Amino acid sequence: MAAVDHLIVGSGINALVAAAMLARKGDRVLVLEREDRVGGCMFTDQITVPGFHHDVMAATFVLFLTGPAQAALGEDLARHGFEYCHTAHPTAVLRPDGSALVLTTDRAANIAAFNARHPGDGDQHGRDVGGIERDAEFLFALLGQPLWSRKTAMMVAKRAWREGLTATKAWFGQAMEPARGWLETRYAAPDVQALWAPWVLHVGLTPEASYGGQMARVIAFALEAAGAPVVKGGAGRAAAAFRALIEEKGGEVRTGCEVTRILVENGRATGVETANGDRIAARNVIASTAPGQLYGALLGGAHGPESPKVFRHGRGNFQLHYALDEPIDWATGGLDDVALIHLADGIDSVSKSANEAERGLLPETPTICVGQPHRLDPTRCPEGKAILWLQIPDAPRVIKGDAAGRIATDGTWTEAVREAFADRIEAILRRHIRNLDRAKLARRAYSPADLQAMNVNLVGGDPYGGACTLDQSFIWRPGAAQVNNDTGIKGLYHIGASTHPGPGLGGGSGFNVAKGLGA
Repeated sequence: MAAVDHLIVGSGINALVAAAMLARKGDRVLVLEREDRVGGCMFTDQITVPGFHHDVMAATFVLFLTGPAQAALGEDLARHGFEYCHTAHPTAVLRPDGSALVLTTDRAANIAAFNARHPGDGDQHGRDVGGIERDAEFLFALLGQPLWSRKTAMMVAKRAWREGLTATKAWFGQAMEPARGWLETRYAAPDVQALWAPWVLHVGLTPEASYGGQMARVIAFALEAAGAPVVKGGAGRAAAAFRALIEEKGGEVRTGCEVTRILVENGRATGVETANGDRIAARNVIASTAPGQLYGALLGGAHGPESPKVFRHGRGNFQLHYALDEPIDWATGGLDDVALIHLADGIDSVSKSANEAERGLLPETPTICVGQPHRLDPTRCPEGKAILWLQIPDAPRVIKGDAAGRIATDGTWTEAVREAFADRIEAILRRHIRNLDRAKLARRAYSPADLQAMNVNLVGGDPYGGACTLDQSFIWRPGAAQVNNDTGIKGLYHIGASTHPGPGLGGGSGFNVAKGLGA
């Protein structure tokens, strides 16, 4: 008899969602995590100065708040301390000349603000987010549910029957539009274009990538409707709430326990072997890993779907954190309570930095996302102090040079390169925060190499589980031969950012597998 019904390898958001749902169903669940903590990219720690609690990676939970896992687990998680903190100003763009545009959670106010920048831009915003709202049931089913299924085929067929083939074809054609095409043909105001252009980086795309326009519209709708909430106490508090729920329902979570091999007999997964030689039998094994970790390390290359194409990872991520001794003094007004501020000039600047990173270069002017979580959640730092959370989503995984020609590199993310790149980012930040030098108590930078060292699934610091280009997204993620979350091995399921519905804190693949197993 198997020791457990479901053995889950890894403890990121998808693993925790699956474990919580299956444990709540009454099944025997065991989660094995190689690190000394649960949560994967949900990690909060005092990395700068005692008393300052920083989200080292994941920070914003809008995808979870608006997804099916929240609907299924939200009340139970809340009992264990999962609490959201909000602001009415989820995002803004701050351009090099000091001009800014702030998005609110009030659609009428956004329409008025955009129209004030250029007549008609606000009306277009209303049409764009209104279109997502009208198509929400169909669109979010495509973005979230298992795609290679009779249910999805019937859903698309019913839409084509109801709307007509021509209208359905036009809908999918518009959905494939890149963000550049969408923004340049619909909006005239540079500030409005600049507000949305950086957001495609947060889904692993670039302004020129297919379906970037649709994803940017989805993000615009989600931010306006639900904001950019953080978890009170930090993202690590969310992971702790999941663990408490799993254990409350009889599941077990073991940290510091590395799975080194998935055991397969006669085409079926039977359990795992750990680094200390233990063998644990399981009816099902659910691997929340990158494809290379699953099919290479854990299966030894002996199993896996046949594919003529090699799975590719995307750009790396760079994190920079500050503890500040006093409130932030923005040179531009109106930014004090904004959750996430992009420092970018527009479509071209985002395209340039992303292209440089794609080519292995340190961007000359990186696109910077600045979070100030203490403004939403005052528990993050002592009263009168401040925290800055910076994410640079266009860092090269492997360095081939510096686009500015000023940072010497040897092809690796050394400490010297990391700190020199952090200096470049800080110089940009200093132009917009008047008291940065005076207020700075400490800073902490994480290069893509540092992130991989923290989490084996962040290959090259790629936080999105692989390149999110069309050829390895949707029914082709992570590969064309894989069907939903099946692996070709009975009883072995693959979840995580590398599988559909892709990256982010939605927990979608864990939810889908748990539902498929009867949760």
